[in-house]
Amino acid sequence: MAFEPRFTVTSNLLKSLEDIAALREKIQAATLQVSWIPTLQKDTRAQNGHSSTAIEGNPLTLEEVRLLEAGKELPATAERSKGEILNYFAGLRHVEKNARKKTIAHEDLFELHRLLALKVMDQGEAGKYRTIQVKVGNHLPPPPGQVSGLMRELLEWWNGKSKSWSPVVTSGILHYRLEAIHPFGDGNGRVGRMLALWELYRRGFDTHHIFSADEVFWENRPLYYRQLERVRTEGEDLTGWLEYTAEAIQLTLERAWERVQGLKGMKGTGKMVLLPRQEKLLALLRDRGSLTPRELWEVLGVSKQGAMNILKPLLAAGLIERIGTKKTGKYVLKGN
Repeated sequence: MAFEPRFTVTSNLLKSLEDIAALREKIQAATLQVSWIPTLQKDTRAQNGHSSTAIEGNPLTLEEVRLLEAGKELPATAERSKGEILNYFAGLRHVEKNARKKTIAHEDLFELHRLLALKVMDQGEAGKYRTIQVKVGNHLPPPPGQVSGLMRELLEWWNGKSKSWSPVVTSGILHYRLEAIHPFGDGNGRVGRMLALWELYRRGFDTHHIFSADEVFWENRPLYYRQLERVRTEGEDLTGWLEYTAEAIQLTLERAWERVQGLKGMKGTGKMVLLPRQEKLLALLRDRGSLTPRELWEVLGVSKQGAMNILKPLLAAGLIERIGTKKTGKYVLKGN
């Protein structure tokens, strides 16, 4: 039986989608011309990591999460709390590396869950669908014997019919449906929110990875849970939930725009036009951490001189830097 989400496109949802489109266009036009994309990306990774884990009860503050994201140690912090954050960053890197993957399979979800849940699960096994019955508040998810089939139906919809809808809508549907099925023994909340983010990346909605809707969910966690429960009390009608998640994305974009505006007065944030290969290089450095000169020539498919033509504006703008000796030097994102 195929999965068919049920919802109504209301005037409220339409208005949110229109406002989101206008905000997104404004942000994209700005960020394509400025040298602060890595700064925004770094801030967003920390916001996402803090918010998504805090919803599940992680006690670390945003500043502590920022320290962990920067590779710093927090000696007085419980190992599980640190582990949840570090796992989140690992899961986020997995999603970023597979941002444009055309077909998502069970194995992709297993790997995502394994990264997010490794050594921090209360029950079940990381990277595998659950084999036990679970209860989440008043919600009794489907029995374990139905999980694989329900997830197969969801993946078929995601890889197929979902493309006819806005990614704002489909990310909300994926988010809720994963929570409803609750396919893993533990960690479903983080996986569901990560799938929503993956959908925005996969559909090209957030090409620079600078949006953090989880921040909005965290700020009013009781409302977030009430909206999830509302779908069940309304017979799996997703209308109210989609209005809520669209409003959260709209607020996220408004905040992203404020952050963009706030960076305008910072030293070294002058405008520059990023060429496609320069954007590709920044994405590669974000994913891999560093590249040697030879690796850089090879992945970009250019000569040594061609690579320097790509590198020089980025070095001058303070986006990247070279570390190490002349023989062992590598290029990295500045500030990472």
